[in-house]
Amino acid sequence: MTNDQGILVEGLVRTFKGDITAVAGIDLEVTPGEIYGFLGPNGAGKSTTVHMLTTLLPPTAGRARVAGYDVATHGADVRRNVGAALQEAALDAFLTGREHMDLQAGLNGLSKSERARRGTALLDRVGLTDAADRKVGGYSGGMKRRLDLAMALVHGPSILFLDEPTTGLDPQSRSALWDEVQRLATDEGVTVFLTTQYLEEADVLADRVGIIDRGHIVAEGTPAVLKREIGGDTVEAVPADPHDTDRAAAVLARFGEPAAHSPKGVAVRTRHGAEQLADIVRALDDEGVAVGSLQVHSPSLDDVFLAKTGRSLEGAGEAEADPGEPIPA
Repeated sequence: MTNDQGILVEGLVRTFKGDITAVAGIDLEVTPGEIYGFLGPNGAGKSTTVHMLTTLLPPTAGRARVAGYDVATHGADVRRNVGAALQEAALDAFLTGREHMDLQAGLNGLSKSERARRGTALLDRVGLTDAADRKVGGYSGGMKRRLDLAMALVHGPSILFLDEPTTGLDPQSRSALWDEVQRLATDEGVTVFLTTQYLEEADVLADRVGIIDRGHIVAEGTPAVLKREIGGDTVEAVPADPHDTDRAAAVLARFGEPAAHSPKGVAVRTRHGAEQLADIVRALDDEGVAVGSLQVHSPSLDDVFLAKTGRSLEGAGEAEADPGEPIPA
């Protein structure tokens, strides 16, 4: 195994009591300076994978090297080289943002002067200068996530793990965090391993995406390549009269293969959706099917997930807990 500045995983497995397999032998490689999006529904094994790669959980089988070090045998070396902002931020409501930074920097062995300099710079970078001396208990969710990110960066890690970093954030806070993650990778060469269940987040940020489902990686590649593999556009028609749904489906079937659609619509996947719209409209009109709406959808990462697993990613497994989330003391 090589890739001394990135992440290299071979046959990684994590099994919990009761024969629950959260991660079932995955292989992946993240190159230095890359943003790797690890995409999947809740319970798919995303958090368990991050916990193993950051040495919070030992693998049951397989191997992983992070920043050139084996996570099972050189945990301290791994931790010196990585920063992690996990799903639950470890923040004290009675400490200020600046005090959190000072404490985190001290735990990482920075000198007093360096703690102050580094803390001030990072608080400014994540937009918390004005709130630096306020107690964290009064911070919004977005402010807490940005503080957690700053704390993960205080020791200058070469690899950053972000586990569902924007869950519950408003659009403005989410966009600000995206900008900072992109800047870290582009300007500073930080390798970013990002878990998410948001399709847009993976599409916007990730250089490459790995899609995990039930502990297995079912697809991997750049978002553009993965979507291109699915095929062409989806054309969806919603009949003006719900009783015409079957007739509309029969007409669309002449133009492509059946595809996922809204509850009131019918859809087919075709390689030339936009060019075929006029022909589809004429065919529907010839059959006397009035259309309430007709739309062309370009392939999405949800289409990739649907093609690989037979179900949609959006909202999948929302009530399901990742068995890897509880970390033993």
